[in-house]
Amino acid sequence: MAAFAVLALLAAVPTHAADKNLPVPRFVTLRSDKVNVRTGPGEQYPVDWVFTRKDMPVEIIAEFNHWHRIRDIEGTEGWVQERMVTGKRAIIVRGQQRALHAQPNGEAEIVARAEPGVIAKLLECQPAWCRVEAGGVGGWLKREEIWGVYPGELVQ
Repeated sequence: MAAFAVLALLAAVPTHAADKNLPVPRFVTLRSDKVNVRTGPGEQYPVDWVFTRKDMPVEIIAEFNHWHRIRDIEGTEGWVQERMVTGKRAIIVRGQQRALHAQPNGEAEIVARAEPGVIAKLLECQPAWCRVEAGGVGGWLKREEIWGVYPGELVQ
């Protein structure tokens, strides 16, 4: 009977509670096009700035209760409520205009070009290349041309 009670309690735990077992640091995306970034982990801390790009990748670098300390592509850091991020993966194109290739090969056909700052859905990463999709167009970018994935991280 006690085992049944434990199982019932575990089933009642909200799914976001399981997120506490996820690694830190890790990449996530913003859930909304208006995310308040605070100076500390709580509503009593002032809003330092507001992110306005839904699906923008950010890196969680610390956690405290239901708050995540995040870092953006420019290195800016602050605290957001955990419900304001999602586990979906995305990348930002870095540097200059980049060619999206049909295959993970620099000699493969170029299917599109992406401007710096473009946010794309991350579909897969191999050691040197990542497959992304933006605006209904998919292709492969070199890992060093994007932000939102760790060196050596394989994404499937």
